[in-house]
Amino acid sequence: MRVLVVDDHPLFREGLTIAIETMPDVEVVGEAGDGEAAVEAAGRLAPDIVVMDLHMPGTNGIDATRRIVAEHPGIAVLVLTMLDGDDSVFAAMRAGARGYLLKGAERQEIARSLRAVAAGEVVFSAAIASRVLAWFATGGRSALAPFPELTDREREILDLVARGLTNPAIARRLFLSDKTVRNHVSNVFAKLQVADRAEAVARARDAGLGTGPL
Repeated sequence: MRVLVVDDHPLFREGLTIAIETMPDVEVVGEAGDGEAAVEAAGRLAPDIVVMDLHMPGTNGIDATRRIVAEHPGIAVLVLTMLDGDDSVFAAMRAGARGYLLKGAERQEIARSLRAVAAGEVVFSAAIASRVLAWFATGGRSALAPFPELTDREREILDLVARGLTNPAIARRLFLSDKTVRNHVSNVFAKLQVADRAEAVARARDAGLGTGPL
């Protein structure tokens, strides 16, 4: 089983690589520190599985997963992240991930999950699995919109920010004043506890916003 490890924290990535290398019949064929490098390495190294972090600079794990699965359908993506919100889980699965584990998972759980996704199965951490089962049990009605702390208008503006639109461009598109858009953007930053636009974009894209046609 050939594995590509993707995480932007070098020490965690190194430790994970060492742990995976000790598993029987598993070989780590490469590492990547961001989503763009992950997409390139997946095409070049042709791993069986990509172990993917989500919150990374530049191309995030959601977008990288979507591109890898689209370009290389035979590669399975197993998410391993600190993000445990419903928005991140469902965005990852919509992008094509076959598994979702939380950082802190035991080595045995990671090993079982690698074997499972390699066999075409879908796996979740126990805490994640209970929420996914509840979602299916209610026909999807329990799934929250991304960032439920935001108003519908704030979520709409965050989506446009994640698409790369400037405040004036958003104002023109939504027929709002520049000041109103600035106020909404400031409220979004405060509610999401992000420091700047780049961090807000990363959070939004991790949650599946900023994709698809305008």
